[in-house]
Amino acid sequence: MIIGRFQPFHNGHLHAIKYVMKHEEKIYIGVGSALEAYTKRNPFTFSERFIMIYDTLVEEGIQPTKFYIIPIPDADIHSTWVDIVFTLIPKVSKVYTNDPLTRVLMKERGLTVKPIPLIKREVYAGEEFRRRVVQGENWEEIVPKTVKNIILEMKLDQRLRELWLDDKSGKRSL
Repeated sequence: MIIGRFQPFHNGHLHAIKYVMKHEEKIYIGVGSALEAYTKRNPFTFSERFIMIYDTLVEEGIQPTKFYIIPIPDADIHSTWVDIVFTLIPKVSKVYTNDPLTRVLMKERGLTVKPIPLIKREVYAGEEFRRRVVQGENWEEIVPKTVKNIILEMKLDQRLRELWLDDKSGKRSL
């Protein structure tokens, strides 16, 4: 299992999933904050992220029978969140994550937790993607071509810029 918000699904996420796929036959991809959308931190819906992930993995030649994309809602209590994860993804013995909280929670549940080698973390990050879109900088290098096309076709970049407009000044603020 690997869990992320995928806001959006970027090249770092693709690298992580390919890394896990080298070690596992199948992978559960938990899409965190699944019920949150249209915010500065979580601008994309679960469905939009699902399409980004699914279409990219298929384009990369990964068979759809090798991965499952599961929505994971947030919870205010960490132990409740873990219960939700295991209600939605019952057959997991290993978790791949670099997130300290997820690592601790999953280890406490008795799971094997493995780190994922990071590449270009300063570039391949959701915050960097969102910053670049809002600032009008090149964001296309951060995401796979499939995701770029989805963002442009669905005008998700425009949504992101609109979310960052300051109501009073009409300017975008980070």
